[in-house]
Amino acid sequence: MTQRAHIDTEGPDPDRAGAAIDAGAELDPVHPVPPPPGPANGLSTAEVAERVARGEVNDVPVRSSRSATEIVRANVFTRFNAIIGVLWIVMLIVAPWQDSLFGFVIIANTGIGIIQELRAKKTLDSLAVIGEAKPTVRRDGRAAAISTSEIVLGDLIEIGPGDKIVVDGRCVECDSLEIDESLLTGEADPVLKKPGDPVMSGSFVVAGGGAFTATKVGREAYAAQLAEEASRFTLVHSELRSGISTILKYVTWLMIPTSIGLVISQLVVKDDNFKESIAYTVGGIVPMIPEGLVLLTSVAFAIGVIRLGRQQCLVQELPAIEGLARVDTVCLDKTGTLTEGGMDVTELRLLNGSDESYVRKVLGSLGESDPRPNASLQAIIDAYPDVEEWRCTESLPFSSARKYSGASFSEGNGENSTWLLGAPDVLLPADDATLADIEDLNHQGLRVLLLARSRRELDAPDVHAGARPHALVVLEQRLRPDAADTLRYFEEQDVKAKVISGDNATSVGAVAGKLELPGADRTVDARTLPADRAEMARVLDENAVFGRVTPQQKRDMVGALQSKGHTVAMTGDGVNDVLALKDADIGVSMGSGSEATRAVAQIVLLNNSFATLPSVVAEGRRVIGNITRVATLFLVKTVYSVLLALLVVCTQVEYLFLPRHLTLLSTLTIGVPAFFLALAPNKERARPHFVRRVMRYAIPGGAIAAVATFVTYLLARTHYSGAGAREAETSAATLTLFLIAMWVLAIIARPYTWWRLALIGAMGAGFLLVMVVPWLQDFFKLRLVGTTLPWAAVAVAAAAAVLVEFAFRWVDRRFPA
Repeated sequence: MTQRAHIDTEGPDPDRAGAAIDAGAELDPVHPVPPPPGPANGLSTAEVAERVARGEVNDVPVRSSRSATEIVRANVFTRFNAIIGVLWIVMLIVAPWQDSLFGFVIIANTGIGIIQELRAKKTLDSLAVIGEAKPTVRRDGRAAAISTSEIVLGDLIEIGPGDKIVVDGRCVECDSLEIDESLLTGEADPVLKKPGDPVMSGSFVVAGGGAFTATKVGREAYAAQLAEEASRFTLVHSELRSGISTILKYVTWLMIPTSIGLVISQLVVKDDNFKESIAYTVGGIVPMIPEGLVLLTSVAFAIGVIRLGRQQCLVQELPAIEGLARVDTVCLDKTGTLTEGGMDVTELRLLNGSDESYVRKVLGSLGESDPRPNASLQAIIDAYPDVEEWRCTESLPFSSARKYSGASFSEGNGENSTWLLGAPDVLLPADDATLADIEDLNHQGLRVLLLARSRRELDAPDVHAGARPHALVVLEQRLRPDAADTLRYFEEQDVKAKVISGDNATSVGAVAGKLELPGADRTVDARTLPADRAEMARVLDENAVFGRVTPQQKRDMVGALQSKGHTVAMTGDGVNDVLALKDADIGVSMGSGSEATRAVAQIVLLNNSFATLPSVVAEGRRVIGNITRVATLFLVKTVYSVLLALLVVCTQVEYLFLPRHLTLLSTLTIGVPAFFLALAPNKERARPHFVRRVMRYAIPGGAIAAVATFVTYLLARTHYSGAGAREAETSAATLTLFLIAMWVLAIIARPYTWWRLALIGAMGAGFLLVMVVPWLQDFFKLRLVGTTLPWAAVAVAAAAAVLVEFAFRWVDRRFPA
């Protein structure tokens, strides 16, 4: 599969790797690297079979998600499941099975969580196969793409621009091969490789091509540990999950002293039936645990993965769904994102009296000189096929940092010549008259390349200085038909779009203008950007289109935006986008992009459709918004359960409820509604401070519910006496608590739709059914006696509901999110 090679400075020592690379030393001083094999045709089939038999294969486990065993373990063996499991066993021993219903509910919830995550795993694994990297390996003299896991020690692996080095090795063939090792060493400049030089897994090719022999495979490869760790379906760095963990930590600390006090109160202070005291004690402890919150969050995320998978969107890290929903700035690479990959040559404009047939021959030969042409050169190859009269003696592949490529030829008449093809404003001096004509073409959104003949050797550092222009090659880029609608969506959602491209700024601005991007008329040449991060951030905030951006500048621009508090997403498909994709909060790659970009991105659009991004944003917003809603329901219950237990301890009365009562209340006012609300559509923009936003409602709502319920209970204790009094007292308190909890649910369910009103109505009807059907009354041990206390319970609940409504509105004004 495509891995997200999150190669930072953890795991194996990067300094050691950098030293080994710089010094050209052997990668492992203890186990010397075997010399590259002599034959250039790679291993034979028999040699491959021998190595497979010896276990010398690239057997690093590649997983897009947790294994089935890990999924079951993570859902079953939790802290709160352990607590509830012990209490469930106790209740099965000392009380009727009705009071053990909470245990069966937990089993059902856990089962749902496991099933949904297994479904998500199946979806993710199938997508991972589609997006899997296929290195080209030469065996028996023939090159073929194979799975990364099929590479064996000694394999000859071919590489070109955008390819990721998947195993450690040594170069055998180098054709102007430049490798970026910044993800390993932090060194930004690409390293020019020669035969015999080492290459490290985790680096990637930025220019040129070649082949290397695999010297370390599997877990012995430098980046294997990091790649395995990074490729997992993980929940780290998620504000939602970390917020829930924080809440659960506080709940645990509240539970311990409260539970101890409740146990003492019910078992020691009260001289009551022992088994009944145990039952009421457990009834006070169980509702303190927001056990379904973590499960429901996992289910919501898993269903999000399944939904996005149906749209051919591979989520390589789970928090990416949440993260993209929090993004307020999205940086877009023009080529491959706003435009389609292919280009067409629309005009060949001759300069300085050049002969057209000669220029065509030069362009055809330049195309033939590069075995891995980019989109621009491919368009030239299609328009000007090589006549095979010239012999290429040396080539300089295109580099995003240089902005041009080149080659030296031995022409048919014996003359030698050096030619350059690239950005006119890089190859020409600033005062050259030709640039004025090019500017007009750029204003039309056309891409222009200059063909120039150099007077210097191709390997000269200033090879382009004084080059003589011979022609302009005008290319037309194909706009993605869905790009304009996608940009409009981001504008409506108040997400700022920044187009960051290596192309000419005017040309980029023209393309952005065709797509109606706000601010497209104000373009910035990145060569004029200030080096100071604060100043750069100011310019980035004020403008939307940037051209002539180098790969390092893309990375700096992402960092500058983040320094101003922005949450940044970066999209791209070329090798020049890798560094920025890695540093962005969310990296998004096209499925057709280079292997290196897919490796570092958190989201891969396998259908290559930029229009899929709104779906990812919407899915993230649905998850975050809905989990915030249902978390409030769960924590209101936790707050009122803790406060009721404290009131019971302080007043030395019997606890109000049996476990079956709170199982009923939790199911009708939290469990069932929360499941539907968590999966409902939600387009609210994600906001930070999850814990604060949830607790600002949960604390006043839970406190009001606890006090009102306890007041009803005390009224019932003075009103009822004799046989059946305790059941009547509990029933009145249950009625009050249910009505208040239903009002909280009604607030959380806003804005109302027909199905939300139907959901609330169904939950109310369920409780009414329990209170009027005799066998359900007996089953749940609930029976309203008389009319005075039941109506008093309703009145107390109504007053509490008004207070809850007032409290929530006051919180909104006093503590805005």
